[in-house]
Amino acid sequence: MTTPLISIVGKSNSGKTTLIEKLIPELLKRGYRVATIKHNKHGFDIDHEGKDSWRHKKAGAFATVIACPTRVAFVEDIDHDHSLGEIRDKYIKGADVILAEGYKGNPFPKIEVFRSKFKRDLLCDKEDNLLAVASDVKLDIDVTYFDINDLKSIVDLIENTFLK
Repeated sequence: MTTPLISIVGKSNSGKTTLIEKLIPELLKRGYRVATIKHNKHGFDIDHEGKDSWRHKKAGAFATVIACPTRVAFVEDIDHDHSLGEIRDKYIKGADVILAEGYKGNPFPKIEVFRSKFKRDLLCDKEDNLLAVASDVKLDIDVTYFDINDLKSIVDLIENTFLK
């Protein structure tokens, strides 16, 4: 069975990270193993100049694993920006559900975070596989609406739609 993947989307500073931070403990409390994917279009580096693993990569290794008794990190050169499906299938094992932050253009189900103070339109609609909207204001929309703080109901939707 393929691990279900739900994207948490929204405009910049709408609260995507905060919502994910709050959904994870609620899912854990219900006994699920949660993985997350965060896209950073600007790039990132978990390996620091001068460290052994950095030196391995600089010497030409296409992949490096950094391991300790409690964590492992895998750094690999890639030739394209991987899709969510590629990341899930290649790197994530043992999760019951994956929450992705961003990736609004993907085909996976989405929950959009909407804040009224920004006075912006929604990014997605039902045709974009929008499952629900979590907002600080009631919206007249053709998908499920949740109050941004109603974590139990949001997780109920995820659980009933993808995990049971």
